[in-house]
Amino acid sequence: MPASETQTPSHSPSALIIVGTGMAGIGLARALRRQGDTRAITLISADSGDDYSKPLLSTGFTKRLAPDQLTQRDARGVAQELNAELITHTQVVQLHVDKQRIELSNGHQLHYDDLVLATGAAPRTPFSVPESVTTQCFTVNNLDEYRRFYAALGPAPTRVAIVGAGLVGCEFANDLHAGGHQVTLIAPEDTPLRRLLPEPLGQALADAFQEAGIQLALGRNLQSLALDADSALSLRLDNNDHYSADIALLATGLVPRTQLAEAAGLAVSHRGIVVDRQLRTSQPNIFALGDVACVEGVNAMYVQPLQASVKALASTLSGNSASVSFGAWPIIVKTALLPVVAYPPATTPTRWRIEGEGREMAAIAENKDGRLIGFALTGGCVRRKVELSRVAPALLG
Repeated sequence: MPASETQTPSHSPSALIIVGTGMAGIGLARALRRQGDTRAITLISADSGDDYSKPLLSTGFTKRLAPDQLTQRDARGVAQELNAELITHTQVVQLHVDKQRIELSNGHQLHYDDLVLATGAAPRTPFSVPESVTTQCFTVNNLDEYRRFYAALGPAPTRVAIVGAGLVGCEFANDLHAGGHQVTLIAPEDTPLRRLLPEPLGQALADAFQEAGIQLALGRNLQSLALDADSALSLRLDNNDHYSADIALLATGLVPRTQLAEAAGLAVSHRGIVVDRQLRTSQPNIFALGDVACVEGVNAMYVQPLQASVKALASTLSGNSASVSFGAWPIIVKTALLPVVAYPPATTPTRWRIEGEGREMAAIAENKDGRLIGFALTGGCVRRKVELSRVAPALLG
């Protein structure tokens, strides 16, 4: 049975339901309470409902943090703090827009006056994982998944194959290496962080990883996953190279969880649930927040835009309509082997102007008029992030 911490009735005259208890969902409920909002709030969580800082998931092994040490409050503590009802390990299986009602996987139905979809994004796996190896393949996108991955690693050094060299893959490669594990990083791109860094800066990060002892298999696609005679994972690449690992971490991207909204007839795109500047969907009393929301064509799966969205939506729900805007917030990549900061341009730059050399580089993305539209920094050059952010265009002005 799902755990449920009930502090207020779920059918009060002004009922707010928040689907999702990540940084977006809990953050919104917390912001509303801080503003003095006394409405009945129900939070629906597909997992444990514990409150934790998601960025810590990719630094936990460096800091030797067990899963319970990442938890700031358990579900009971969250419910008590927010004076809210929190229903855990439960899915919303259907949304009835015309009746303002949701159906839950436990068979219950709840009425809402306002509904916020903060369902986040799900790991994307562009290849099928054979059933024979599923117990040794993991994704880590929430605390429950971190718990399972942590248990699989165990106390002894473990051979970990990471598939994907984007933000999540690189941060976990750095973290697991620092935690004493043997890491192999596999990706089709020739350099890490290809969406954030131009090639010279990506190569600098690759060199730092390799010198530290992280094995790289870049520019290669994974062709097959199987178990060898010793029950270890055997990973075969498209050039027929083979790598062995005890477990694999699949870090091949995220996709906004839009299925519930789409089935209910809300406007969605491949970038998320379509919302306006007030985070309102195509239905006036339904809102979307966080990784699942596409604000005027912009889906920003980073902490600072999420915090700005929480603040704006809390104001709107409290009766003071507020429009969200995203400033020029650079992405700080947690790769201690080589510090990286990036603010990727919204459009393809005419050129990247590279300054510096070796591990200390700044790359300035310029448009045809020579204006700065983005930047990427490595090593000591990350100190320039404040200076460059001041002149960079806002992500959503």
